[in-house]
Amino acid sequence: MKRTFFLSTLTLLCISILGACTAKNDSSKEWIDLFNGENLDGWTPKISGYKYGENYGNTFRVEDGLLTVAYDKYYRFDNRFGHLFYEQPFDNYHLKIEYRFIGEQVEGGPLWALRNSGVMIHSQDPKTMLEAQDFPIALEAQFLGGLGEGPRPTGNLCTPGTHVNINGELVETHCINAAAKTYDGDEWVTIEIISKDGVISHILEGETVIQYTQPVIGGGIVNNFDPEVKQDGKALKGGYIALQSESHPVQFRSVQIKELD
Repeated sequence: MKRTFFLSTLTLLCISILGACTAKNDSSKEWIDLFNGENLDGWTPKISGYKYGENYGNTFRVEDGLLTVAYDKYYRFDNRFGHLFYEQPFDNYHLKIEYRFIGEQVEGGPLWALRNSGVMIHSQDPKTMLEAQDFPIALEAQFLGGLGEGPRPTGNLCTPGTHVNINGELVETHCINAAAKTYDGDEWVTIEIISKDGVISHILEGETVIQYTQPVIGGGIVNNFDPEVKQDGKALKGGYIALQSESHPVQFRSVQIKELD
């Protein structure tokens, strides 16, 4: 009995020391600014109907130090769903983004895209997207702005071409609401995403609003993709990060990441 207690105590002590060392290592990591506040260095657009790298209508630009998604050069939206990809993939990380909605939705944008944007994570390599593909195979932390008509939580999870596990069960629903509040108006909102060893959390104001695990490729809501890329059942352990353009103007003043051991 005493020997068992001693071994248990020793085990807990070792775990505590290991945990402290891990925490120290994680905290010593520095935040990296993915957006430099001056230009789009390190970022490349992929807009549906156009080749990788073609920034139709100057959709993605920097204005007054803010990464801006705008449609003033569009006649109509016409399903030109776009994504601005960062050049490097990530797996274990802490991502922090500050965003706000501005202005009016461009003519021809779908009703569901009103004050709607997001960040794609664990995305396929944008170079593997076909020209007519609308969305990358990825996970999306969805950004929603309130419409003054009741609850419309932000930080939701959407799954274009993917599935996840929540509470141990495979979830194939395309969008799952987060337990988050509604942000009306054009205020700045900070969202954090932590991806660590297959567990992904969306965090708002210090609270985890949704958490899921074991993402895999599967399902629909992606059109005109390369079948060789969409390998249903394949685990998603990491991938690219991309900011969306879905027809409503949005701005980002900070996109930071801290890689985790």
